[in-house]
Amino acid sequence: MSALESIFGEAISCYTRAEAFNDGVLVDLMQGELGQVSRQHYKYRIACTLGVFTLIRKAVEHPDWGNDYCGVLHDILTMSKSTYAQKLDRSTVLFDVRITGTGSKCTHSLKLVVGPGNDMEPVITIMLPDED
Repeated sequence: MSALESIFGEAISCYTRAEAFNDGVLVDLMQGELGQVSRQHYKYRIACTLGVFTLIRKAVEHPDWGNDYCGVLHDILTMSKSTYAQKLDRSTVLFDVRITGTGSKCTHSLKLVVGPGNDMEPVITIMLPDED
């Protein structure tokens, strides 16, 4: 019995981070060059929601801006640690980042949340402000 089960009882339903990766709801940012960029900024594993990755992809695929995945991710992670980021609580930060090539809006608000992974290890998720 885990510590959480002893406090709350047996879970009725559980949707794991691994299932979210398999379903495409979360995108793992620890693979290849993106993993190198992620590790330059944080020591924990990082993922983003499909909504955030769609913004990144849109910026990279725009023919006029010359964005690449590593550069956009670097900008996102840098701004998540900036002095302008708004810390909501111990595990959540709201921040703005400029991502060109995403349409008429260039400045996007994002949210970084540190929470438990599948094995209760700390993990980071970058999401849109209205996502959980």
